[in-house]
Amino acid sequence: MRGKTNLYLIDGKPVLVPDEGVSESYEDLDSDASGRDQSGIMHRSLIREKVGTWGFSYASLTAEEWKYMESLFKGKATFSFTHPAVGDPGSQVQTTAYRSKYSITWRSALTGTYQNYGFNIIEC
Repeated sequence: MRGKTNLYLIDGKPVLVPDEGVSESYEDLDSDASGRDQSGIMHRSLIREKVGTWGFSYASLTAEEWKYMESLFKGKATFSFTHPAVGDPGSQVQTTAYRSKYSITWRSALTGTYQNYGFNIIEC
């Protein structure tokens, strides 16, 4: 069984340790009023800064591991997500988030393992 990590928690429950490091990215959100004018100058109406996205990927999971990971999200449109603080890995931040772009390539009938499981967690 793959180990769990308390660095990333979904409603207080640890995720399984991913194969690679968790990718983090941040983006600013602009209002509908943002855009370029006729001369090509960009006008931004910033409504929120540094909205986080975290990417998790697993090359192979057993059926038991896959069921555990899916149970973390079952029936939840949003959830509490705990993660390391940017610039201060010794502390953690809790935010409301949702899961997006989740995928799995296939389940091997021979071994029963799930391949190429991945998802993004996006801050609300």
